[in-house]
Amino acid sequence: MSERKSVIITFKPKDQRPDQQTDKLQIVRNVLAKGTRALFFDAATLAMGAGRQTTEEHVIGYDVNRYEAPIVSAQLTESEILALRRNGNVAKVEVDTACYAAGYGPYKHLQACEPWPVTTETIPDGVNQVKAPLAWGTSKGKGIRVAVLDTGIDFEHQDLKDNYVSGVSFVKDVSSPMDDHCHGTHCAGTIAAAMNGAGVIGVAPEASLYAVKVLDKNASGLFSWSIAGIDWCMRNNIQVISMSLGNPSVPEAVELICNAAWSQGLLIVAGAGNQAGNPVPPQLSNVDYPARYKNVVAVSSIDSDDVIAANSGRGPEVDLCAPGVDILSTLPKGQYGRMSGTSVACPHVSGVAALAWGAHPSANNEQIWNLIASTADDLGISGPDSKYGYGRVNAHAASSASFPGPEIRKRGIGCCNEGELASCG
Repeated sequence: MSERKSVIITFKPKDQRPDQQTDKLQIVRNVLAKGTRALFFDAATLAMGAGRQTTEEHVIGYDVNRYEAPIVSAQLTESEILALRRNGNVAKVEVDTACYAAGYGPYKHLQACEPWPVTTETIPDGVNQVKAPLAWGTSKGKGIRVAVLDTGIDFEHQDLKDNYVSGVSFVKDVSSPMDDHCHGTHCAGTIAAAMNGAGVIGVAPEASLYAVKVLDKNASGLFSWSIAGIDWCMRNNIQVISMSLGNPSVPEAVELICNAAWSQGLLIVAGAGNQAGNPVPPQLSNVDYPARYKNVVAVSSIDSDDVIAANSGRGPEVDLCAPGVDILSTLPKGQYGRMSGTSVACPHVSGVAALAWGAHPSANNEQIWNLIASTADDLGISGPDSKYGYGRVNAHAASSASFPGPEIRKRGIGCCNEGELASCG
């Protein structure tokens, strides 16, 4: 039997297909070898609290039913892939590449899930550094819906259960969004650990948390799972997506779904990546995808002295920076611990976005971006640069700023290089 590869199939919009009568799933099924069974999940409608069921079907995938992002993931043989590439209804067939929690996968120098004692309710240094406590008189992010696309969330943790709403798993054969690693729970605590008299307090301590499990117990996954997770967020009225994951290379379909999410009003925040070795020259970039994209907010990591972390991704796509060195937050099973990297810088920005949105509930995603970018504390020599972007997020300034605020043009791949911000579209 021929080996099957995981692939992502992007179709042309239906009104541009030569065969407008045949559904895209049927087009995929038509190329499958005789006798091959297939099961596709409508990613957006997967029930909250559930996951993809274990099955013995030969081909399993996700169906993204959107005009602007008609995507199907599947496991196909080389001959089936070739048949789809020759099909006039198909725009592209790409290999479904791996993605990792930042600090895992190829970047093992930042792994840490060791418990750390917390005896009294504590405001972590990173939360103070972004000036979140000063914003709490204006906003605690109450009701702002933040999805953590990660390894899941320990929704039974004493600091997270009050703000946790629900979640979903897109990881193969995992039926619950419960965190079976530690990475997602740590990120969730930085965003929205509750004020409950114990443990730690997050940046937006009343924001609503959703666990979208797209990484497995080894902190790795496939980009098709992340695509499905973003699609689910779009259907379920999520406002902020926090993605502390990525890879230096990525299928083009990922940008398609990120653009669709931005167009629908979601704000996606992602870590710039943690690359070991010497920093890149200013004109180059080692920022991971999806953070590189124009419609994703790329976050670099700084230390407690507001200096770029040695391992932080950097490049002209960096939008903002946040604390990412020795960050204290929640761990599974009621514990606490410290982690470093852009993984833990990213949720600081997601939390600040929730605070700003809570203070300005009529704002859209572009206006929230403008608020957090225009009020960031500039750490560069003069204006945005490849290390700090527009600067360290300032929760107090963003929450109390006049609305809608100045227009700040988004950096990112396909947008501009340093020194060319005036021409960004």
